[in-house]
Amino acid sequence: MIARTSLAVLTVGFGLALAGESRVGAEPVTQQRVAGLESSEQQAWLAYLKRSESLAKQDADALAAEVTAAGIAQAKRAPSGGDFKLSAKLGDPWFASPEAAELVGVVLSYQTPSGGWSKHTGYSHGPREPGMQWTSQNEPGSSAHYLATFDNRSTTEQLNFLAGVWQATGRQECADAFVKGLHYVLAAQYPNGGWPQVYPLEGDYHDSITFNDDAMTHVLELLHGVASSEPSYAFVTEADRQAAAAALERGFNCVRAMQINVEGQRTAWCAQHDALTLQPVAARAMEPATLASVESARLLKFLMGVPAPSPELQEVIEGGLAWLDRVQVTDVVKTKRDGKTVYVKDPASTDVYWARFYRLENSEPVFPGRDGVLYATFEEMAANNRLGYDFYSTIPGSIVKNGQKKWRKMLAKQAPR
Repeated sequence: MIARTSLAVLTVGFGLALAGESRVGAEPVTQQRVAGLESSEQQAWLAYLKRSESLAKQDADALAAEVTAAGIAQAKRAPSGGDFKLSAKLGDPWFASPEAAELVGVVLSYQTPSGGWSKHTGYSHGPREPGMQWTSQNEPGSSAHYLATFDNRSTTEQLNFLAGVWQATGRQECADAFVKGLHYVLAAQYPNGGWPQVYPLEGDYHDSITFNDDAMTHVLELLHGVASSEPSYAFVTEADRQAAAAALERGFNCVRAMQINVEGQRTAWCAQHDALTLQPVAARAMEPATLASVESARLLKFLMGVPAPSPELQEVIEGGLAWLDRVQVTDVVKTKRDGKTVYVKDPASTDVYWARFYRLENSEPVFPGRDGVLYATFEEMAANNRLGYDFYSTIPGSIVKNGQKKWRKMLAKQAPR
């Protein structure tokens, strides 16, 4: 049987390898692995796999039909571009602007038949052409890559954009596409409450439950907005709102289950967790099986904004905040060396940082190199690798200080008198 993980707490049962030793890598979700689950769980997971395969075929068949109708030999590759990230918040007048109106047509054209969006798509080139892939991430004729994903804000950000335009203009096509996308989000949720990075499933680490780049956190934020009947989502039916609320609750339970417990203390989360065991797993060279401070801090920021949190959710938050407080780094300074950002040991420093990654079993900082090696110090890693990545961060600072203060004030107001 696959190792089971209680939905109460995840206890680390292995160490983190250093200096080139083997690490726990991500595994895809397959029928063979599902067969190792308890028999009571297999039906839900097999149904999930069948749904994923059906949607993948739907996407492929739709593109093949367009290619045939266009009379071309193979699909065209979508133009590449940057991340789709809104600068305006929901309710901003910009959503009623001509620029937003023009962008609607482009965004709608890149929604996959299954309901999601890819990443790094060149929206500035205009709407998708018939016979063109929905993704720029693979060569035509090869296996679809990031066809629809939650990576880099994809899908959740497009949905928020459509909701914002609907709120500002009442455009029905925006509401219709949002509902289709919401159903995609709900379909993508694993039976245990997590979400993969890519759906329909693609395999490899893309099947892992992913906090990297705040993927799952963005999904939870979206569902919370829908479940809370925020004005931008007022067109959502009561049935879909209830479905979003139920999915959100399952997501909270999964978040609680994946929070890593070390010697009886709740800590934080890995950037990726195995979809079936919920254990921390590695992905690419710069994404090791470690405690991820920045993603964990941003998740905690969202959780602290949930009104009337349950005692269980409060326990999760308290454990995460206490861990962030314990792992502050106060003996380094940020400087430049040969034009590159480096961090130098300085016991007299008053700066406060967090390492991006910490060892699972003892919360000591580790530094992944592009060479695939996990180093115990920044100096060792820098001596053997090209730099250009933030190995320390100040982002958790505002969550530990300002965010925590606001949260405790909210709890005090909600406490029975």
